[in-house]
Amino acid sequence: MAQLEYKELLDAGVHFGHLTRKWDPKMAPYIFMEKNGIHIIDLNKTLACLEDAQEVVKGIVRSGRKIMFVATKKQAQEIVAEEARRLKMPYVTERWLGGMLTNFATIKKSLKKLQNVERMLKDETTAKNIAKRERLTLDRERIKLERLLGGVADLSRLPAALFVVDVKREHLAVSEAHRLGIPVIAMCDTNSNPENVEYPIPANDDAYKSVSLITLALGKAIEEGIMERKLDKDNAALQEEEDAKRAVDEAREAKEAKAAAKAAVDAAVVEAIAEAAAEDVATEEEA
Repeated sequence: MAQLEYKELLDAGVHFGHLTRKWDPKMAPYIFMEKNGIHIIDLNKTLACLEDAQEVVKGIVRSGRKIMFVATKKQAQEIVAEEARRLKMPYVTERWLGGMLTNFATIKKSLKKLQNVERMLKDETTAKNIAKRERLTLDRERIKLERLLGGVADLSRLPAALFVVDVKREHLAVSEAHRLGIPVIAMCDTNSNPENVEYPIPANDDAYKSVSLITLALGKAIEEGIMERKLDKDNAALQEEEDAKRAVDEAREAKEAKAAAKAAVDAAVVEAIAEAAAEDVATEEEA
């Protein structure tokens, strides 16, 4: 697994926290010092927490489950959406809809509605029979649903974990995840409460470079998990093929053994009959 260097973290400004007056005291274990009225994050803790988070996401993905990316702040939207699309993971970068996890059945209905609208607009025959005003209304609805739910369009079941940028901003997502027992991996700045998430990563969640660096590091771990899952599948298929071949060989050997045993029995019977016939002839000659 690719590990980040201190220089990379420093260059990205991962160590810069918020003003000291805006801090959350529960972030104290992750703060290295105070400088010019700003808290400096301990990068040793950042690297250690990031490694733990990487192991967690790698294990989740290797088991075939999904991780949802959540980042609605402007400086994080682009990089998070791009990485999630690359990894084929669900993501939310526009607005967190209340109940997206706790009321997933309703979200699935909205996704089905989006699919139906897209199907109607793509079908030329249906599109021609719809009035222009109605078609415009449907198109606006499609754009709205695509913007809000496009990132979770392929999500058929609840994700196994959430990766969140800015715990305070995404408190609704974190709250819903906790209600359902879904673990949360999150970038926690010095104004956040790290106790609200299972796997906090102390880091600057306001700078684009910092968000990009942490997101890409987790993305690499997810990619490794995907590759290992594929390898596991290939190995399992190969093992199944070998087992099937072995079963065929064993069945053939058993059949051959059975045929050999039958032949031996038949030969013994023939020999016994021949011996009996010879005894009968000898008896007749003596008589």
